Amino acid sequence: MVIIEKCQLKHDENKCSEFECGSINLVFDDSRGELICDKCGLVIEEHIIDRGPEWRSFTTEDQKNKSRVGSPINYTIHDKGLSTTLGYGYRDAKGGKIAPVRRAEIYRLRRLQRRARITNCRERNLVQAFRELGRLSSQLGIPRSTKEEAAIIYKKAWETKMGIGISTDVMVAATLYAACRIRKNPLTLDEVAKKARISKKILGQWFLRLKKTINLSVPLNTPRDFISRFSNELKLSDKVARRAIKILEDAKDEGITTGKTPTGLAAAALYFAGELEDERRTKLEIAKVAQVTDVTIRNRYKDLVKNLEIEVTV
Repeated sequence: MVIIEKCQLKHDENKCSEFECGSINLVFDDSRGELICDKCGLVIEEHIIDRGPEWRSFTTEDQKNKSRVGSPINYTIHDKGLSTTLGYGYRDAKGGKIAPVRRAEIYRLRRLQRRARITNCRERNLVQAFRELGRLSSQLGIPRSTKEEAAIIYKKAWETKMGIGISTDVMVAATLYAACRIRKNPLTLDEVAKKARISKKILGQWFLRLKKTINLSVPLNTPRDFISRFSNELKLSDKVARRAIKILEDAKDEGITTGKTPTGLAAAALYFAGELEDERRTKLEIAKVAQVTDVTIRNRYKDLVKNLEIEVTV
């Protein structure tokens, strides 16, 4: 039995209907399907339908195997993954082999079902775009949440007919870059353009047009966003990363970060922090990871040393 303090009854009040009782402590007897007053024993409702599953599970894996609900909505599929699909196995529900004649029939049904999922040019474009989005996300190591964000942005852009006259690859790259900025996944235009096999100039132009067309609010990349990624690739400790973030915060207070590229500042801060914490990396090593020149790191490093007045032990 389970005590129910508040429940939806057929009458208006969530308490015992006995005039002299009026208790709100109600007990649900799941074996009988009855709602009983815990104080006076009055049966308030009977024949209550149990809407829970008829099976029991004791582990997470067992619960997943017994569950008969479908998969969650996936925005990276043109129909959100809600359509029915025919499996590729050749065994029936009992595990027996399917006859060759039935196999041929199932093959034809599977082919027709694939065609039925795409009924117009919009869905055909989404299928092509999301295939490219999957390839690009895989090469850049983009998490699923950011990938779904990019798919939602692409659908909004498609509804405004923004993509007419432009390559689908360019639109996908622009939406993915916008999603990375929104989700705080630090990627540069150069990295996205290189994997998308388009020029940085074209990607930047269509990214700005995307923001304006669908009124998209995209935050600016900050040097702090790149610290964790660069420090992991350089195999620096958390102590160095925290020191680099502190350097960037002090530099921002001094007003020396304005007009500087975030990747160059992040690379210089890591180089500076590595020297302070005795975990040195060369400028060439950091420049290769941050995809900037060693001259940029040297100039930003000089600005940090000059303005922050921190002594570096050689």
